[in-house]
Amino acid sequence: MSDRARKPLPKPAPESVPYWEATKRHQLELPKCNACGKFWFPPSKSCPNCLAADFDFKPVSGRGKVYSFVTFHRVYHPAFAGEVPYVVAIVELEEGPRLLSNIIGIKPDAVKCEMPVKVVFDDVAENVSVPKFTPA
Repeated sequence: MSDRARKPLPKPAPESVPYWEATKRHQLELPKCNACGKFWFPPSKSCPNCLAADFDFKPVSGRGKVYSFVTFHRVYHPAFAGEVPYVVAIVELEEGPRLLSNIIGIKPDAVKCEMPVKVVFDDVAENVSVPKFTPA
């Protein structure tokens, strides 16, 4: 496969390394504040709710609902040419945070807002798994 046809891989920032380490194990873990108890995403150096810097990455259920979505019908990168149309969605997890991801395992025209979904993992490279969502 040519370099032009390879999908771009995540380039974790230091604060997101634990998130990507968990996805390699097919687990979804998000930062959870030890001061206020809230989860958040994307990972950062402090809690966006109370600004505390005391947090740990904790497992989340991986269940949620489609908050919003768009269906891509145009090829914006050659590596995705065989996948159009595909759905990019904001998924609201049961724990509250929203993640940007793909909805798979369903025809794009069947995706609806509020649709229950659950996480699955796509092993896109030897050491990289990307969370995606499928109907629950």
